[in-house]
Amino acid sequence: MNRILLLMMISLAVMMTAARADTIDTPAKQAFIFDINTGTVLLEKNADQLMHPASMSKLMTVTLLLDRLKDGSIKLDDTFPVSEKAWKKGGSKMFVKVDTRVSVHDLLRGIVVQSGNDACIVVAEGLAGSEEAFAKKMTARAREIGLEKSTFKNATGWPDPEHLMTARELALLAKYIIVNFPKYYELFGEKEFTYSGIKQGNRNPLLYKDNGADGLKTGHTEDSGYGLVGSAKRDGRRIVLVVNGLGSAKERSREGERLLEWAFREYDNYALFKAGDVVDNAQVWLGSKDTVPLTLEKNLLVTLSHQQRKSMTVKVTYDQPIPAPIVKGTPVAQLTVAAPGMNTVTAPLVAAEDVTVPGPFKRLTSAVEYLVFGPSTN
Repeated sequence: MNRILLLMMISLAVMMTAARADTIDTPAKQAFIFDINTGTVLLEKNADQLMHPASMSKLMTVTLLLDRLKDGSIKLDDTFPVSEKAWKKGGSKMFVKVDTRVSVHDLLRGIVVQSGNDACIVVAEGLAGSEEAFAKKMTARAREIGLEKSTFKNATGWPDPEHLMTARELALLAKYIIVNFPKYYELFGEKEFTYSGIKQGNRNPLLYKDNGADGLKTGHTEDSGYGLVGSAKRDGRRIVLVVNGLGSAKERSREGERLLEWAFREYDNYALFKAGDVVDNAQVWLGSKDTVPLTLEKNLLVTLSHQQRKSMTVKVTYDQPIPAPIVKGTPVAQLTVAAPGMNTVTAPLVAAEDVTVPGPFKRLTSAVEYLVFGPSTN
């Protein structure tokens, strides 16, 4: 027998029809916004369309360097040599000097803060011998962390018809850095860095606003337009934002700030249940107990717009009665959270207690009671 229990319907207004969350448009050619705590997508526009990422792809260059720092194969005070190729590279520069050596720490800041193309090439040659070999490693590493469409042809984001990413995968890469390298992520919030006596400011316009922003990277070429991968944290919530294809640096700054404010204003995170909370009590068939409590193994946090929150429903679904024996921790039911305009969230519910099989007499009397009176309502 299939049983669906409506546990909760939270409604702030009587609604005969469910309202969809307000949407927002953007002049960006590609855009993607999501809540990093829950993975909920708040906005997507051409999010899976391959595009030229420009310097935003330097996040992958940084990732390969951070991987090596994390596994201990290199250290911040290690140094890499500066080749003539790195020294001559145009575009944004850290201003390294040929035939010198630069510390990994300075190179990191030179890429993250100054967007130095020269610093990227120094890192590429230092880790892989050549920029071409390093680009292959970038693509391989992208596949390993779940970026299925991204392809890298250089370490800098320099224009190349085959150097491509998507807005969604840039956001996922940003999340990878934030989650896996919290110690080094702080560098993305630095507003300036001085090297070779030249002070340069961070190009990320969000850092200069009072909005909780602390990263990540801008990009611009004629092919890509103006782009931004940004992130901000407020009251424990973290939003990641990607926009690309904008017409000017001013528009990038304005649009990045506007979309970030919209994401924090229109959506919020709601803690529905904590791990271990008893969500329901399920009927048991021929067990030492008539019911077994159902709990979640993890906290359940969902991201909803205010409109979605008004019509959210939470249901528990399982086949009843659940036959004994039941082992504590065994998944026996499913919790479903639904609201208009959101992807349905599901989570397994597990038995909070062991339920054994009783003796023959108890099994017989329980079976008779169930057949005569039906399931217990206690």
